[in-house]
Amino acid sequence: MHAQNLFASTDERKRPLRLHGTVARDIGIRIVAGRITPGRVLEGEIAASERLKVSRTAYREAVRILAAKGLVEVRPKRGTRVTEPRRWHLLDPDVISWIFTGPPDERLLQGLFELRSIVEPAAAALAAERRSAQQLDALRDSLERMTTHSLAINDGQQADCDFHQTLLAASGNPFLVSLTSGVAAAVTWTTIFKQRKKPLPRDPLPDHERVYRAVASRDAPAARDAMTELVSLALLDTTQVSSIRRRSRRASQA
Repeated sequence: MHAQNLFASTDERKRPLRLHGTVARDIGIRIVAGRITPGRVLEGEIAASERLKVSRTAYREAVRILAAKGLVEVRPKRGTRVTEPRRWHLLDPDVISWIFTGPPDERLLQGLFELRSIVEPAAAALAAERRSAQQLDALRDSLERMTTHSLAINDGQQADCDFHQTLLAASGNPFLVSLTSGVAAAVTWTTIFKQRKKPLPRDPLPDHERVYRAVASRDAPAARDAMTELVSLALLDTTQVSSIRRRSRRASQA
């Protein structure tokens, strides 16, 4: 059985959002990119809806989405204020997708991979000790689908996502499992970001295979080490791509 599919198909990703979702996404991207800074008060509902050419209801719903994700705070008679990053729901899949719309904020990027380097090696070690035969089969199936489809298309990206979700589930720790949607979003959107304009700089499949072999052998230390290396290399790849994109953007603006 595959892990829960948390992400839409490629066609569904391209499908236009409902109007308030589009407005929330556009504002959210500007906030997480630092173009709208913490403490800034957004323009009023009437002015914003007129400028964006949307109804006041659509703009109000967009603000509610952002408030639910911790990006803004709405106070009567004081307006809508952008909050400090410590209040953002950074593991919300939408927020993660917004972070990787362009070159991510370096502090957020490092923080995300620090979290992965803490959580995923520990989960892999526990999975090596606790995984079921069914979960091991699911990991093998994910690897086979990654090989068949590659990470350049949605099916391969979903297989990668399933691999990491299954590992967290196999840890048997409900608190680690509760991080599944955030970790899965991080895995998926960093992959999409890295190969948005060109193929991935490096094939990560062998890294996943090392994790699988350690889990299959019930070798917890090896599973921890293999996952530590996988996350470390993924950070290196993402950082390199992000640096190239930043230089390209600066050059185009010069």
